Amino acid sequence: MAFAILLFAIALVLLAPMSASASVGTGGSLPYESWLENLRNSVTGPVAFSLSITGIVIAGGVLIFGGDLNGFFRTLIFLVLVMALIVGAQNVMSTFFARGAVVAMLDDHTPSSTASEMIAAGYRNA
Repeated sequence: MAFAILLFAIALVLLAPMSASASVGTGGSLPYESWLENLRNSVTGPVAFSLSITGIVIAGGVLIFGGDLNGFFRTLIFLVLVMALIVGAQNVMSTFFARGAVVAMLDDHTPSSTASEMIAAGYRNA
């Protein structure tokens, strides 16, 4: 009898679902996440996209029509061009392939009157 109780206890411990401790918390409580969210929103917004397009045009124009530039200024222009391309590419990719799930709005087909009012008025299910 003691062996059966012990076997039942072992089976109960092994087969019982364990609670996941990692899924209990909500997460997102690190001290630097708020300003990282602000930075991400600033870099991916419409103003950043406009500035990236402007930077691409100006940096490209300087590289094409700038003549003979010294090494530092040329490197600085390339840095502005690359940063503008990175920010612009992120916005273009999110425009083409969307971001996250797209949830459609459903039309609301609920009647304006309650069922008891409809029954009282003489309506029937057809």
